[in-house]
Amino acid sequence: MEKANINWEELGFKYQKVDKVYISHYKDGKWDDGLLQDDDKISISISATSLHYGQQCFEGLKAYSTKNGDIQLFRPDMNAKRLQKSCKRILMPEVPVDKFIDACLKVVEANERFVPPYGSGATFYLRPFVIGSGDNIGSGPASEYIFCVFGIPVGPYFKGGFKPVKMTTAKYDRAAMLGTGGVKVGGNYACGMLPHQIAVEEGFADCIYLDPETHTKIEEAGTSNFFGITKDNKFITPDSPSILPSITRNSLLTVARDYLGMEAIEGEIKIDEIDKFDEVGACGTAAVITPIGSITYNGNKHIFYSEEEAGPKVTKLYETLYKIQFGDIEAPEGWIVKLEKEYSK
Repeated sequence: MEKANINWEELGFKYQKVDKVYISHYKDGKWDDGLLQDDDKISISISATSLHYGQQCFEGLKAYSTKNGDIQLFRPDMNAKRLQKSCKRILMPEVPVDKFIDACLKVVEANERFVPPYGSGATFYLRPFVIGSGDNIGSGPASEYIFCVFGIPVGPYFKGGFKPVKMTTAKYDRAAMLGTGGVKVGGNYACGMLPHQIAVEEGFADCIYLDPETHTKIEEAGTSNFFGITKDNKFITPDSPSILPSITRNSLLTVARDYLGMEAIEGEIKIDEIDKFDEVGACGTAAVITPIGSITYNGNKHIFYSEEEAGPKVTKLYETLYKIQFGDIEAPEGWIVKLEKEYSK
């Protein structure tokens, strides 16, 4: 298939219209079969719960072109299960795992000319979401819902790609201890817009949130999970009910342990003990891994490996996961779902 006329190497992380999107409606207690459509607009009631009460959630995953010409998804079952958890938390109908993966594959195939070629460094980002769409002015769950999946070709999330960024701790909380921090709902991101803007205005790439209970432990960055690598080669990432369980973070725990021989730990990371780390980073679907060169806390800057170049341990983590996602290294069983040719025919 002839690819779209795009300069793949110059792609940023921004929306553009592609050929097809997937839409499925929930009504009378069940999801319909869903379909692909050309229009990238949807119509909902002005009283929809997604507009007034934030009854909506979303996911993010990618399709990758491999060296031998295949296109593959990376751990879509994990995204499907996390979407189910988000739906359950805010009283929306769960999307079956098979339906979720099927929809993602349909969108990839229908937009194959927009899937960046192998070696370009770009990927095809998929955004599945569920919203309350029916009439409902009262504060309660909707009776109708929309499940949609669209995709776009993207480059690096942070300008400059795989280079260290500077971060600062936020004065705000991202989520309450028993709130919705552990699910991927839009409200978590809306409340983070102001702290992120403040951080950027102060010269930082993003902010890091501390735990809402004591403000002494690192939880996550604004759009990514956090991890650190100690001087004695331990990979540590925070464990808390109020952080989003990232698929990238989960994958890095396996990569660190099984591919790179590190001790992989989920546990507390106290902000006043961050000097124990040789290297630190943020991780997530969009950015994959972003090295963090420094963290400023209470006016004090803590520099890790370097503010100018990524450290060797973070680089090795990034390269290993990157090669797994693009098919250059064999992935653990069940991590890869390939797009079969003529999938939807």
